[in-house]
Amino acid sequence: MSQARTVVVLAAGEGKRMKSALPKVLHPLLGRTLLGHVLAAAAPAAADRTVVVVGFGADQATAHLAEIAPQATAVLQAEQRGTGHAVRVALAAVPEPTGTVVVLNGDVPLLRSRTVTALVEAHEAGGAAATVLTAQVPDPTGLGRVVRAPGGGVERIVEHRDATAEELAIREINAGIYAFDAALLRAALGKLSTDNDQGEEYLTDVFGLLGAAGHPIAAHLATDVTETLGCNDRSEFAALRALLRDRVNREWMLSGVTILDPATTWIDVTVRLERDAVVDQNTQLRGATVVGAEAVVGPDCTLIDTTIGAGATVLRSHTEEAVIGEGATVGPFSYLRPGTRMEERAKVGAFVETKNATLGAGAKVPHLSYAGDATIGPKANVGAGTIFANYDGVNKHHTEVGEAAFVGSNSVLVAPVRIGAGAFTAAGSAVAQDVPPGALAITRAPQHNSAGWTPRKRPGTTYADAAARAGARGETSHRESAGGAGGPAGDTAGA
Repeated sequence: MSQARTVVVLAAGEGKRMKSALPKVLHPLLGRTLLGHVLAAAAPAAADRTVVVVGFGADQATAHLAEIAPQATAVLQAEQRGTGHAVRVALAAVPEPTGTVVVLNGDVPLLRSRTVTALVEAHEAGGAAATVLTAQVPDPTGLGRVVRAPGGGVERIVEHRDATAEELAIREINAGIYAFDAALLRAALGKLSTDNDQGEEYLTDVFGLLGAAGHPIAAHLATDVTETLGCNDRSEFAALRALLRDRVNREWMLSGVTILDPATTWIDVTVRLERDAVVDQNTQLRGATVVGAEAVVGPDCTLIDTTIGAGATVLRSHTEEAVIGEGATVGPFSYLRPGTRMEERAKVGAFVETKNATLGAGAKVPHLSYAGDATIGPKANVGAGTIFANYDGVNKHHTEVGEAAFVGSNSVLVAPVRIGAGAFTAAGSAVAQDVPPGALAITRAPQHNSAGWTPRKRPGTTYADAAARAGARGETSHRESAGGAGGPAGDTAGA
């Protein structure tokens, strides 16, 4: 039968060198906050309870915790008096914890769940009073050193500022991740002192107390030193972000996704991609985005909480809370706002913005248009420069374009309005009344040509000279030369 487990996450510090009003552990990193990454790593340890110690920005941290891990308990460390004090505060909120207490720092976002699980299992199998996760690093400056006992166990952990010259030469460092016997930990915490350089209660002093009492102390060496890295300032934070980007990209490529330029591709840990998806350079996939099999995204795309169907293409576009169906195409330079839904083989082309709009199968809004609060039927075509006028200054209104309808270029559809199936609107029309199925709507003023205007009003200009030359050649308009053909139905082209 497995032992009871309690996870304690230390997240009370301000992170002064971050120089931020936001607590350090709440800074976002590829889909989760630092705290969110740590909690995700701890989840497979199957703790009976999780306690997060908050301090600086406690209200923000508690609210965030309620969103991402409502089963966890936030405990306030009102005065930051060291890591040992923080754990005492945490355990005071747990009625008589038994079994194993796992303690994690809240700023190690690269920590893997398998490493936490291995640490806990090794601790419990070995019967140690305490086990520390360690790592061998080339430069241990600023980090706590692990001092080994003659038999290979852990004698004590020394903070950098309290270490001797001999101890500073040690390259095995404390990763700030521990497993303890609950009863022995509680007893040792009551014996901590503040006799150190910072005048704080160090959790690491527990190892010396337990060792001096004859209890076995163990170390578990991390196989990947990057998992133990925390951050103290924005520069270190950026370095962690790049390391996590590389890890995420490598895992996706090994699973059958093509990433053409991993150095410029940023994929949140919450994103899902299917086999044979292709991600081109300068692309960001964020939030709950899903990319289907054989879909192509990029270059130069940002997709947030967007679902892309199999075989779809998104080129140089920005999308948010959109659904793009199988075989659909988006871009370049499109902006799909929340509520956009494209069915299979639909098209949103260059310089098009959509919002709360549904495009049926095979529907097209190819270029230079705005479609907001709209339902566009299957195989409908919306011409260039069309505006769905959905807002009257107070309320939003809906427009419906029927199956296989054809909206002429530079039309304005004044909502609420319905364009019937198979209906047409003439180019340049402002349509404010419903158009019956199969009808043609024309709402523009008749054209009047003022003959001879240019030579009268712009004499001596290049315009007048060109007009005079055309007159000498006997040029006429296209429609005049065609005998006046090209009536209203011909005015719908250009979509």
